[in-house]
Formats: sequence, C-alpha cells, structure tokens
Amino acid sequence: MSSEDEETELDEILGRTRCARCGQVLNGEIECPFCSLFPEKTIAQHTPKWIYLTACFLTSPLSLPFLFFTDRLSFTEKLFSGSGMVLWFLLLW
Repeated sequence: MSSEDEETELDEILGRTRCARCGQVLNGEIECPFCSLFPEKTIAQHTPKWIYLTACFLTSPLSLPFLFFTDRLSFTEKLFSGSGMVLWFLLLW
C-alpha cells in the first residue's frame, strides 16, 4: 500500500476533507484559504467556426468590416463569407 492510499484511508477514518487543488486539510472550512486567493482561470468558450461562417455569409454588408478584421477565419473563409455579403448588394440593385 502506498503512503497516498494510507493517507486517504486515514482522512476517511478521521473525517477530514482536503482541498482538491492543493491537498491542504480543511478544518471546517468550505474552501481552501490559499486557493481562494488564486481562483482558477476560466476558459473562454468560442463560437464554432461553422456558425461564424454561416452568420457572416447571411448577414448584411454592415458586418463586412468585422469580417475582415477578425483573426478567427482564414483568408479563404473570409472570401467565402464576403461573397455571401456581395449577394446583398445584388439584391438591393
């Protein structure tokens, strides 16, 4: 048996809880005082690229500047989305 398994069993017997991030024993506390000072960074959720392409293809030419200045799409994807906006110009003429 490893020392980690023995420590886990001892924690269960004594009714101790440990912080999931650093392993410090929590004595009646809800969260670790050290880890609460340094919260985990949240991961930004990005919109899937196919939604972005479809929205750019179907939207009006007013979103054309946003399309060209984004870093999310490659040059060919920008051309494809821009071609859908050109259709709006043809419909208005």
